[in-house]
Amino acid sequence: MIEIEELGKSYGTRTLWKDVTFSLKSGQLTALSGPSGSGKSTLLNCLGLLDKPSAGAIRHEERDITRLVPGAARRFRRDVLGYLFQNYALVENATIAQNLDIALKVRKRKGATAKAAMAQALERVGLGGRGQDRVSQLSGGEQQRVALARLLVKEPQLVLADEPTGALDRDNTEMVVGVLRQMADAGCAVVIATHDDWVREQCDQLFDVSTSAPASSTTG
Repeated sequence: MIEIEELGKSYGTRTLWKDVTFSLKSGQLTALSGPSGSGKSTLLNCLGLLDKPSAGAIRHEERDITRLVPGAARRFRRDVLGYLFQNYALVENATIAQNLDIALKVRKRKGATAKAAMAQALERVGLGGRGQDRVSQLSGGEQQRVALARLLVKEPQLVLADEPTGALDRDNTEMVVGVLRQMADAGCAVVIATHDDWVREQCDQLFDVSTSAPASSTTG
């Protein structure tokens, strides 16, 4: 689905990483590993067209998306990408339903279809019937569940997850990874930047950003 070809990122005389080459395939979980400061988040931002690499190409369906004009880049993020971040990126003074409604509008779902999609997503993350709860009253684990539900209703082709379990306990970590696995099984490509050994072990391939090592299989 995505081909990363000889990608590099530099800031002045400092090279963060170079010659990054690997593939992201539909149906797979890919873990990005490396110590803090190695550039995992920067690589995710380049994949999400929020930052530009200094060299190389990122190809989606054979098109170099690093060369997209701003309007086309926005449409790519709207139509293809889904984000899952450690800080959840929710509207805290809004309800759970209002946060999910933003993603539903992106998918142009309305009426009964939208309500059914929202209800199903909330059930899948263990928040069934809680659409009118305000995000500001939720725990951190519950907020990450809302962010997951938002992904589910958007149905992206590519998910970029930046330390999505970094502030969660083991039960919530397993729930997050379980839902991401379900999304991959449904055809999504998922990329997870993580320090968690257990999370890495659940992924299908691993890429070490600190060494720019080729992606390797972690599951058989």
